[in-house]
Amino acid sequence: IANMVQGVTKGYERRLKIEGIGYQARMEKKAIVLTVGYANAVKLDPPENITVELPDATTILVKGWDKQKVGQFAAEIRHVRPPEPYKGKGIRYEDEKVRRKEGKSFASGG
Repeated sequence: IANMVQGVTKGYERRLKIEGIGYQARMEKKAIVLTVGYANAVKLDPPENITVELPDATTILVKGWDKQKVGQFAAEIRHVRPPEPYKGKGIRYEDEKVRRKEGKSFASGG
């Protein structure tokens, strides 16, 4: 019940960042179109009572009064291209830390 009260009074928001060369987002009417390295752009329609804003081409702001719907739609956007551990490319939450891995080491011989 406390989440519902906060949702109506303040609202909830989830911020996502897009990392990667040529990766970007744009709006087409109410839908969000993601260009994230696939042959075709990925188009996602937000559920009702959810608004999507793009402060810039690499930042996505999901807002709404229902905490579960905001989190679910943000997770669906992230699922399109989750951050990968080697170069850090992909869509991540703004407060998310991506654990980086080292690439293959060059071994002499072989």
